[in-house]
Amino acid sequence: MAITRSEHLPDLESVHRELNRRLTHFMNSSEGGFPGMTFMPYAEIEETPKAVYLRLEIPGMEAKDLDVKLTEDSISISGERKSAARTKAIGMVRSELRYGKFKRVIPIPAKINRNQVEAEYHNGMLKLTLPKG
Repeated sequence: MAITRSEHLPDLESVHRELNRRLTHFMNSSEGGFPGMTFMPYAEIEETPKAVYLRLEIPGMEAKDLDVKLTEDSISISGERKSAARTKAIGMVRSELRYGKFKRVIPIPAKINRNQVEAEYHNGMLKLTLPKG
């Protein structure tokens, strides 16, 4: 019995390329993805008996451009990363950097003492210490 390739199923590599193309378009377009949002900072949260520690990776911004709001059950971090002005030059520019507004809301697993919250932003990393109350 001979094995023949079916022409009805595309090869896996072309399916992978097409999926990547569509997802990239979806996340970069104003019609798809999250309207007005161009990137989402990565976060890491750690809870200890005394505090909740939150780290967000937000490179390319200054602390003054970040807005942090604490509610009873979550914390909201938002801002806007603006692109630098470019002069037109001969040649092609390809940029994979993300610019624009973002907002990240993270549920907080414990009651927080709002008067002792500490924030530090250094080298693109926002570190929040949220003491339990």
